Amino acid sequence: MKIYVGVTDYRWFRFLRELSLQPPPSISSQTFPGLDEVNFWQPSPAAQFRAISQGDLFLFKLHRQPAGGEDLIAGGGVFYRYLELPISLAWETFGEENGCRSFAELRQAILQYRSLNPTARTEDFKIGCIVLTQPFFLDQADWFPVPAWQSSIVRGKTYSLDSQDGKYLWQKVMDVWQRENVSDLLSEGRRVIEERERYGRETTIKPRLGQGTFRVAVTEAYRRSCAVTGEHSLPALEAAHIKPYGDSGPHAVSNGLLLRSDLHRLFDRGYITVTTDFRIEVSPRLKEEYKNGRSYYPFHGHLLDHLPPVPADHPSRDYLLWHNENVFRS
Repeated sequence: MKIYVGVTDYRWFRFLRELSLQPPPSISSQTFPGLDEVNFWQPSPAAQFRAISQGDLFLFKLHRQPAGGEDLIAGGGVFYRYLELPISLAWETFGEENGCRSFAELRQAILQYRSLNPTARTEDFKIGCIVLTQPFFLDQADWFPVPAWQSSIVRGKTYSLDSQDGKYLWQKVMDVWQRENVSDLLSEGRRVIEERERYGRETTIKPRLGQGTFRVAVTEAYRRSCAVTGEHSLPALEAAHIKPYGDSGPHAVSNGLLLRSDLHRLFDRGYITVTTDFRIEVSPRLKEEYKNGRSYYPFHGHLLDHLPPVPADHPSRDYLLWHNENVFRS
C-alpha cells in the first residue's frame, strides 16, 4: 500500500467540500449527503499517472493558504484508475464531481493551464482523469502538515507505508477518520493494518464504485467497445446497469453492459435482453408496437461478440436472469 499526496487547487477542494455537505434534494432522491467519487483532473493527458495502484490512498495537499503558510493535507480519496477522456465526456461522466458548477466553468478552469491556439479553445480536447472513490473532506481544524515536503514539488509525492513519513501520514488519516466518523474507510483501514501485521500481506483499500466510476469501469472492461455491435465511437457508448441501481443493482462491472446508446434505451425498456448464455434476444413487441425494428432483429439469437477479456468482468448470470424475468417484454 502506498500513499500519494497530490498538490490540490483550493477552489476545486472548497467546491467539492461544500457539495459533499449538501442534503439530498428530496426524500425519494438517491443522492445523499457526501460524494462517492471525484475526478482529480489533469489539464493535459501528456503525463500518465503511475505513482500508485488501485486501492491506494490519494491525499489532497492544498496550495499554501496564504502563500508562505504551511503545506497542509485537507482530505483525500481512494485511487481507482487514471484514464484520458474528452473534456465533454469527463463532464458527462462526473458532472459537478469535476469540481465545477458547469461544463463551461470546467473548460475555463482547464484552459488556464493549457496553451491552446484560439481555434482549439472550442475543441473537445482530452484531459487526464485521476478517478477517486470515497472522497473525504476534513474540517479545517483537522488539517495536518505534510512531512518532508519541498516547495519544488509541482504535482505530488509518493510515500510508502514502510517509511516513517508514510506511517505518520497513515496514522494521521486513521485518526481523523475516527474523529469525523468516516466509518467505511476506517473499517477498511483497520483491515489493511491487520492483514499487514498478522499475515505480512500487502493489501489495499477496496474502492466502492459510484455512478461515474461505474461508467468508467464498464467502459474500460469492455475495451471501449459496444458488447453487441463492437462500435468504438466513445460518445455513442453508455454503461447500462443490468439490474437498475434503483432496484438494488450495484455499481459493479458484473452488473453492467457497454452498449450503443440506442441499444441501451431498448435494453432499459425491455425490448432487448441478454440470456444467461450470453445470447441476444429482441422482443417481438418492438415490431408489434412500433411497426419497425429491422435494424435490431438481425442481432436476435447472436452471441455477444465483445465481452470483456477478464471472465470476472462478464455479466452476472443472476443479474441477466433478473432482467429476463422482470424487464424483458417477451
